Amino acid sequence: MLQSLTCPIPLQRYPQVLLAHGGGGSLMRQLIEEMFLATFQPETAWQHDAASLALSGDRLAFTTDSYVVTPLFFPGGNIGSLAVYGTVNDLAMAGARPHYLSLSFILEEGLPMQTLWQVVQSVQAAAEQAQVRIVTGDTKVVDRGKGDGLFINTAGIGTVEQDSFIGPSAIQPGDVVLLSGDLGRHGIAILSAREGLAFETTIESDSAPLAIAVLDLCRQVPVHCLRDLTRGGLASALNEIALSAHQTIQLETNAVLVPEEIQGACELLGLDPLYVANEGRFVAFVPAPAAAAALDCLCQYNPSAQIIGTVTDDQPAQVVLQSPIGTQRILGFLSGEQLPRIC
Repeated sequence: MLQSLTCPIPLQRYPQVLLAHGGGGSLMRQLIEEMFLATFQPETAWQHDAASLALSGDRLAFTTDSYVVTPLFFPGGNIGSLAVYGTVNDLAMAGARPHYLSLSFILEEGLPMQTLWQVVQSVQAAAEQAQVRIVTGDTKVVDRGKGDGLFINTAGIGTVEQDSFIGPSAIQPGDVVLLSGDLGRHGIAILSAREGLAFETTIESDSAPLAIAVLDLCRQVPVHCLRDLTRGGLASALNEIALSAHQTIQLETNAVLVPEEIQGACELLGLDPLYVANEGRFVAFVPAPAAAAALDCLCQYNPSAQIIGTVTDDQPAQVVLQSPIGTQRILGFLSGEQLPRIC
């Protein structure tokens, strides 16, 4: 039975959906919490990058995602490879081995068939690299001017290989936060392709499958939480975790690696690299005694992996950036995103 016919989002403030409602910031969080979560009331184990499910004695991870990136092709990838990698990475964040994907295309009338073929080939190559199979799908075509070329929707299924639950509720004070690599490549690659910007060095997206590194990490050390850094970047992902875990995350400024070319591009464009999207990076929360082993493991896959912070039970739950001279900066949510439609 419907409990209320009143929309929970204050219509006097937001009578229409904004781009910011999909940008990974505070407006998106408000939309999800006050409309979707309040209506569907999913269990805690489902409120992660992938839902952890028990089915006939098996532990499965299930996720879905949609890709509306513009432009369709960018340095280091395209919407097809991005759709595969993004979906398998969400499964990996639940400690799952990805197995099967669904793939649905929403095509705009007039899309060049050669463009579609390039995307399809890229999907297959990415699926082979990620060791998953495309097993079902759908195709729809919308009127010219109504679809921006091509959108992709996916769903993914994997098997959870860890005995313990991986998610924000498992985080404990004293946990160490590790970052799997440098920051900002995907967002800057998208922006350079979208706006025709030329930098001294070509900046390519970090879009890549993460499951192999994640599963190796989970075999070697106890992992409490994982999160890939997509919309909203590192800062937004950590804010979501801090609020869900009711803990404070304290970061060390010098430990967060931003490549010089990314830092320069961000300064030129007025962007904060801590909020720039990534598609091949994740954070891991592990107990302090396991931190050194965890770092050794991650460095085998990316030498730029670093320990970047710790978890405390200070109140309120927030993300704090500690400078080398002892000053602190609170990293909050942006209202939307510095760069929309990056995935």
